[in-house]
Amino acid sequence: MTKDRTWLVAIAAALWGTDGLLRLPLAEKLPAATVVFWEHVLVVLVLSPFIPRAVRALRKCGPKEWLAVLVIGGGSSALATAMFTAAFKLGDPITPLVLQKLQPVFAVVAAFFVLGERIRPGYALFAVPALIGAWLLAFRDPLHIQVAAAKAALLAIGAAALWAAGTVLGRLVSAELEARDVTVLRFTVGLPVAAVIVATQGAAFAVGWDNALGLGLLALVPGLLALSLYYAGLRSTPASRATLAELAFPVTAAVLGVSFLDARLVATQWIGLTIVVVAVTALGWHEKVGGKPMVLEPAI
Repeated sequence: MTKDRTWLVAIAAALWGTDGLLRLPLAEKLPAATVVFWEHVLVVLVLSPFIPRAVRALRKCGPKEWLAVLVIGGGSSALATAMFTAAFKLGDPITPLVLQKLQPVFAVVAAFFVLGERIRPGYALFAVPALIGAWLLAFRDPLHIQVAAAKAALLAIGAAALWAAGTVLGRLVSAELEARDVTVLRFTVGLPVAAVIVATQGAAFAVGWDNALGLGLLALVPGLLALSLYYAGLRSTPASRATLAELAFPVTAAVLGVSFLDARLVATQWIGLTIVVVAVTALGWHEKVGGKPMVLEPAI
């Protein structure tokens, strides 16, 4: 029997929670596109020994897998991370992190169209509260919408949607490519796309040495290390326990944001945070133990 590794998933999720602590100082000094570009450069350098194997595996795949890898690398990795980084310049350092909890909601919707999974009407019981919670979290005054806050929320939600697409397309290519190959290809394909984003926005490629440590930690800790630990833990962890373990992510993000980033959440934002976490977690729990799952995979 394989040992349960819920604890490893929790550690990975906690590492994701350090993202804001590392990303915000960089976002204040560097263009978002530049930060994302160097994230990809550093991760690709670390993964470079595995690139030839991953490319050989991809060459054996068909056009569908090639397109999926391009979307995963260009959209889910480069563009989504650039949007996520830009959200920090417009909003507080906690909202973009916690809005990422909407990613499973988007993933289920994307799976309906891409993978043919059917959604029961009861899915709205989980999705609607999650969206309401996201609204409360995004705005200090839910009835008075500020343009800057709206832009930050849209950027964060857009990033979550692109990451969800990457999750669904990752499942699509998992039958042909190993998890490590998908990870390698994600960053390798994302690197030139990140470079194009920098050039298109007219941002600088060069960064000062004073940013080197922050960029390295951002790329390797909440990036490569957390992702590697997460997939290693998920291989032997039931989805219900993994979903609960992922609560370490918003909890860590909130604690670090309030403690070190001078973030302040009003009561309604804390309520929104709680609603998002509970709704998304409840969906994952229901899919594991419920008699009638909200998402039905197509019969093969």
